[in-house]
Amino acid sequence: IITSSICLIRKKRSTFQLISEEEVEDMKVAFEFGGWESVVSKIQENLDSIENVKLDIAITGESGSGKSTFVNAIRDLEDEDEGAAETGSIETTMTPTKYPYPNNRNINLWDLPGIGTLKFKADEYLQQVNFSQYDFFIIIASERFKENHAKLACEIQKMGKRFYFVRSKIDSEIAALKKRKKSTFSEVVMLEEVRKNSIECLQKQGVERPQVYLVSCLELDKFDFNKLQETLQQELSAHKRDAFLLSLPNISKTILLRKKKLMRNQIWKLASISCVVATIPIPGVSVVCNAAILVKMLTRYCKDFGLDEEALARLAKKVDKPVEDLKSVIKSPLAGQISSDLVFKLLTKTACGGLMVSGSFLRTIPFIGGAVAGGISFGATYYMLENFLDGLSEDAQKVLEKAFD
Repeated sequence: IITSSICLIRKKRSTFQLISEEEVEDMKVAFEFGGWESVVSKIQENLDSIENVKLDIAITGESGSGKSTFVNAIRDLEDEDEGAAETGSIETTMTPTKYPYPNNRNINLWDLPGIGTLKFKADEYLQQVNFSQYDFFIIIASERFKENHAKLACEIQKMGKRFYFVRSKIDSEIAALKKRKKSTFSEVVMLEEVRKNSIECLQKQGVERPQVYLVSCLELDKFDFNKLQETLQQELSAHKRDAFLLSLPNISKTILLRKKKLMRNQIWKLASISCVVATIPIPGVSVVCNAAILVKMLTRYCKDFGLDEEALARLAKKVDKPVEDLKSVIKSPLAGQISSDLVFKLLTKTACGGLMVSGSFLRTIPFIGGAVAGGISFGATYYMLENFLDGLSEDAQKVLEKAFD
């Protein structure tokens, strides 16, 4: 066991390079200012920020463009699911309607009334929908972008907000063109032409540097959806970027791997709290509290990977397969099975590699050495979380493969 632990630790030493100099300095300042209480508080605040940060995304476009369908698809909901936006060819959205993500109620998509209808004029629109409350806008069109789309974008641009254009029914356009040009059709050429023409059309109407994404609400894993969510992540602030990523539906291995990378960045913070709590008495913080923190975090990891009863039931319904078929490839516990007893059991199993992990961490953050020296809590917690995360990531990928095989 010890030999295999050493080999694994050698492979993972580079993990501690994920701790930025800024984060190390923040911890050092916190320690100098208020000792270990301040360090624990700082780390916990950082971990909680992803869960507590608010993000409001406005979805707008003409009636019948697929706004409501997009709102449902990006939240991994079918049109008939509980909490889904009402869809239809007739405008069903008369006031801004909030739709939170199922696994994070602080991240909201706002389905806005359609532009270009009799009830809403373009020049009054932003004021009517309370423009200032949204972090950014996604402007949707089912076919070509029109004058109202450009006018709205120019007004948003003046007010200093970000916006992105989405062609929401690109799969239908492909199918139609394929029928007309059976022998000469090229999907790659067609997509490039649609993107180029859309950009040129918007530029002619005064939109500066328009970003256009081609999406199918029925097949989000295809076309430009991954590019869209990558762009949104890059342009959001750090905490909002992370929260947005974790809320995304697990529709591709790319998204699953990005989630895993983000979660790995959190592991040292959880383990740091563990080592401090275990070795240095802090008023109001106990071993029981420490276990509760880990239970909460492991449960959240499971839900972010879609490994909970509700998410699996939704996926099974979507792909028309028994939920037990999806569960058959899962080795990790589901979100509802995480408990203090399970945490203690997992920590006991990882105790052997604890001291070795602690040594690597000490070289990165030497001033925390006084806490780690008293035991292996940091190493055991880090080692356990790393192994648990690896298992979840593998299981989530297997579920995805099983669902769509």
